[in-house]
Amino acid sequence: MQYFVALKIGEKRVKAAQELLTRYTGHAMPALALKDNKDNKWDPVGEENLYAVVKESSGYMIALCDRNGIAKSIAQWFTEDSRNEIVGRLKAEQNMQEYFGKLSLPI
Repeated sequence: MQYFVALKIGEKRVKAAQELLTRYTGHAMPALALKDNKDNKWDPVGEENLYAVVKESSGYMIALCDRNGIAKSIAQWFTEDSRNEIVGRLKAEQNMQEYFGKLSLPI
């Protein structure tokens, strides 16, 4: 796929994920629109949404990612109680599954 075509598709998926995460957290930032690969093959981030939680010294970060762990949107920093509430709502209202693998973040 051509770079700009993949980027446009990925940007739409990132925007949708950001809007969804904002609905549950109050604020979310866009993350990665393209899959991380080592060759010159360009693919947009996947359509599916899974949530992932990362614990840092500042609190918890919640990310929406595809099945490969490519983060599409992130929201940070939450207390454990806030994290539990947000994750509970994502599971109950969106029937969203948790991603447990290595998460690719825009760092």
